[in-house]
Amino acid sequence: MAKRKNTLTRFFEDIVDDTKDFVDDLLDRAKDLETNTKDAITDVVDDDDENSTSAADVASLKASLASLQAKVEELTALQAKSSKS
Repeated sequence: MAKRKNTLTRFFEDIVDDTKDFVDDLLDRAKDLETNTKDAITDVVDDDDENSTSAADVASLKASLASLQAKVEELTALQAKSSKS
């Protein structure tokens, strides 16, 4: 392995290069943070519009729930009737 001469100029060059890499990484992370924040805010704002349920949807769900409850009660009654026999 060849040994590298450590001169004062090389020392400053290494410091400048490392500082440059550090600043580039900081800027990349700041950009990612800004993008992620914008996306999160957009998602929150857009979700309010998309999740609004209409009265017809609620009525349909209530009707389906009532139908399911009636079927469960019917099955419970049949099970109780068959267990008594």
